[in-house]
Amino acid sequence: MRQDSAHDFPARDEWRKSGSYEDCRLFTNPPENTVAADDLAQMIRGCRLCADRFAATATAHAPRPVVWFRPSARLLISGQAPGTRVHASGRPFTDQSGDRLRDWLGMTETEFYDRNRVAIVPMAFCFPGLDAKGADLPPPPVCAATWAAQVRAVLPQVRLTVLVGGAAQRWHLGAGSVTGRVAAWRDHAPRVFPLPHPSWRNNAWLARNPWFAADLLPDLRAAVRAVLEAP
Repeated sequence: MRQDSAHDFPARDEWRKSGSYEDCRLFTNPPENTVAADDLAQMIRGCRLCADRFAATATAHAPRPVVWFRPSARLLISGQAPGTRVHASGRPFTDQSGDRLRDWLGMTETEFYDRNRVAIVPMAFCFPGLDAKGADLPPPPVCAATWAAQVRAVLPQVRLTVLVGGAAQRWHLGAGSVTGRVAAWRDHAPRVFPLPHPSWRNNAWLARNPWFAADLLPDLRAAVRAVLEAP
């Protein structure tokens, strides 16, 4: 299977620090002076760029980057940001959303957490905090602007990219609604699959769009299996 090209992610033509995901996109080509994957992971774990931002949220928490990738990964899952349970566990998707996502992908928990084959790279590595009403805050764009291109550069073996939710889809695919992008999944398959977020908050969306389970998920599971079992 071939590697990524500029045609897989047409939105990745610019990358600069900005306040919006539309302007914080990945380089099509890797940045210069690529850092080794293990060193990069350690750098991200030590990142404190958003310490003041998080201290000012309703949760007043400290940064805890959740880093989950190795250069041998074949499957890239790009999501939004850790929630409260993932912030506590230090492992991505250790919640009901993760259970649903693993079901969508047709993966066991052991397969899902195999860093040699699966990279889980959110648009922000830390839990962004909660607002005054108890809702998750959006991922700070500065995180992706600082780290995303560098992480992508150390994942040369990725054959399938799963985009979970609007933030990851805007970064990779450009502007558009989640429903519109997911409905047009055949335009990107089998290399890229845009998905809604697997949160219970999207139960109504799933009920309104039965084609997601009937048509998209079988093709997604087949693509995942092909990538995981390829020699």
